[in-house]
Amino acid sequence: MAVDYTVIVVYLAGMLAMGWWGMRRAKSKSEFLVAGRRLGPWMYSGTMAAIVLGGASTIGGVGLGYQYGLSGAWMVFTIGLGLLALSVFFSARIARLKVYTVSEMLDLRYGGRAGVISGVVMWAYTLMLAVTSTIAYATIFDVLFDMNRTLAIVLGGSIVVAYSTLGGMWSITLTDMVQFVVKTIGVLLLLLPIAVVKAGGFGEMKAKLPTEYFDPLGIGGETIFTYVLIYTFGMLIGQDIWQRVFTARSDKVARYGGTVAGTYCLVYAIAGAVIGTAAKVMYPKLPNADAAFATIVKDELPIGVRGLVLAAALAAVMSTSSGALIACATVANNDIWSRLRGRGAPEGEGHDEVKGNRAFILIMGVAVIVIAIALNDVVQALTVAYNLLVGGLLVPILGGLLWRRGTAPGALAAVTAGGLSVIGLMWGYGILATEPVYYGLLISLAVYVAVSLATKPTDAAVLAAWRERLAGRGATTEPQAPVAV
Repeated sequence: MAVDYTVIVVYLAGMLAMGWWGMRRAKSKSEFLVAGRRLGPWMYSGTMAAIVLGGASTIGGVGLGYQYGLSGAWMVFTIGLGLLALSVFFSARIARLKVYTVSEMLDLRYGGRAGVISGVVMWAYTLMLAVTSTIAYATIFDVLFDMNRTLAIVLGGSIVVAYSTLGGMWSITLTDMVQFVVKTIGVLLLLLPIAVVKAGGFGEMKAKLPTEYFDPLGIGGETIFTYVLIYTFGMLIGQDIWQRVFTARSDKVARYGGTVAGTYCLVYAIAGAVIGTAAKVMYPKLPNADAAFATIVKDELPIGVRGLVLAAALAAVMSTSSGALIACATVANNDIWSRLRGRGAPEGEGHDEVKGNRAFILIMGVAVIVIAIALNDVVQALTVAYNLLVGGLLVPILGGLLWRRGTAPGALAAVTAGGLSVIGLMWGYGILATEPVYYGLLISLAVYVAVSLATKPTDAAVLAAWRERLAGRGATTEPQAPVAV
């Protein structure tokens, strides 16, 4: 195991070194929060794929494959579909807005203060997403070092907080690129073929497992529909995803780079399900499905390769965790704290603005670690996060992009009614029930349409300014530097 330990330690040290390097580049608010809006297609594709494919997609994706066979790919597959839809239909317009948060987009579109309430909902979502990613460190470090749960969360969380605080989006982008390469090598090029070979090949897998393990719809139509509703639509509106779109140097990079990343996600989804199916052949009676990834890595991979694949799992968790953390801090500072203080977050304040955002990442990072230690149920926390996001914000965001007649009162009513409905329905039906997001979304849509039609249309000047921003005109000009590929 000494070689495996060395691989992991070198990887973690490299993450911190990139955080230090990123600190030297992040000299303005734009550099710190959105990498200067100048990522080229290769770096944009890699970092986008890294953030959406986290611990749930890797460890959880293999677990679903273990439980359901090839149809276990649907959860991660719907994430890929969401990223493709975002990239093809919306990313160009989003990138041209030149904003920092989803709530800023709502303010631009509706000409009101929709951003405060939407900021609170988005903050809750990003906070829970960061917490669930941080909890996953306990599983990985337990396999690596047989480490106490609390110590594992503190260690993994502290490394992410450190490099994120130092260099902001530049550090996160650089580490994500390394994590993307490590995941590709570790999961797709090493673990996938080794698992299939160890299971005896596809012929042996089919012979030993029930036929439903190879049914593409075996997981159930209702489950697939729920995944589409939560994850596909969640990809369209999440601050963590939009903040990566803001890093693209052009709308073309956002569209085509995101399409590449979405396609990669589809491949990753199938790979995870196949690995899980192979694990079912080798270990038919594991105590729980989520143990499949760690078991196959620990028992079947040679020294050195084992360390690299575990580094890949760690990379998956870190990429999502750091992306959610900077999104959470950005929303907390720019959409909530700055508004409560009675001022916006102006562009061009230089180092002071960087210091403020850096402080918020540190504060939110400590809060995430504390909550992760206290919280045990990852699935419930993630379900609450996505239910609030989709139920509260999907309608006013997509409505703002697609429906001219939508108004600020309609958006505020939709956010409030959808969010409160989801919370109340989760209380009644249970957190893991599918009804809360179904009904919450319908209530949000009904309220949005009814209130928008019942109120005065959005001012023509606001809509004209909105169209100018969508066309890439009228935004504050930001200082440019050499483009990142």
